[in-house]
Amino acid sequence: MDSSYRLITIPPSHYCEKARWALDYLGVSYREESHAPLLHRWAVARAGGRRTTPVLVTEETVLPDSTDILQYLDTTHVEGWRPYPQDSQLRVEAEEMEELFDTRLGPHTRRIAYFHLLQHKDLFLESVLPGVGRGESFAFRLLRPAICSLMRRGMRIDQESADRSLERVQTIFDTVDELISSGRTFLVGKRFSAADLTFAALAAPVLLPRNYGSPLPSLEQVPSEMLAQIEEFRTTPAGLFAMRLYRDHR
Repeated sequence: MDSSYRLITIPPSHYCEKARWALDYLGVSYREESHAPLLHRWAVARAGGRRTTPVLVTEETVLPDSTDILQYLDTTHVEGWRPYPQDSQLRVEAEEMEELFDTRLGPHTRRIAYFHLLQHKDLFLESVLPGVGRGESFAFRLLRPAICSLMRRGMRIDQESADRSLERVQTIFDTVDELISSGRTFLVGKRFSAADLTFAALAAPVLLPRNYGSPLPSLEQVPSEMLAQIEEFRTTPAGLFAMRLYRDHR
């Protein structure tokens, strides 16, 4: 364990949750440095990252991506839980699933969540600012209208794109439904791996699990359309699977 680790995050980011969960599961000591969306870029640049979070800074290196972080932990903390199976074929399967969820699930659950949250000022601020420093929080509140506009444009957030993202998330959930229909406990092999962790973390914006590593809105707080979507995803086999992973492994 190394308390010199620094994890630079946007608190509600599910990619940050992916890295945070892996660190926590391994029992690795780290200091989380939380930043607001868009304003995070200065901290990321100073740390040597690539504009996005999470960034893990260690004494030896800078890891600018959640998958890079899990791979680093897999090779440096070999006495604990290993994110990837040691069997070569199973490892390939886990890495392929991780890539699928990173590229085909994460962007779309994020767009759905922000589509709803950006329409509700107080709920949006409450979701993105936990742990963010006072000065940065003040600046974010002041700049919020411009930042929201940039977020909508940068992530192509509108009703049409949100509807498309909903369909794509359902497709990934259907894929996971099929994988676990045989009764398997985990997506790859017989133990919790990066495949399971990545799916559960990146599905979190449409499930709002209790054990998430940063405060999320409660079901009572979210707007009715978002609530209906969450309740539907929670009742699918994939949704139940992700919620179980949060309950048992987070």
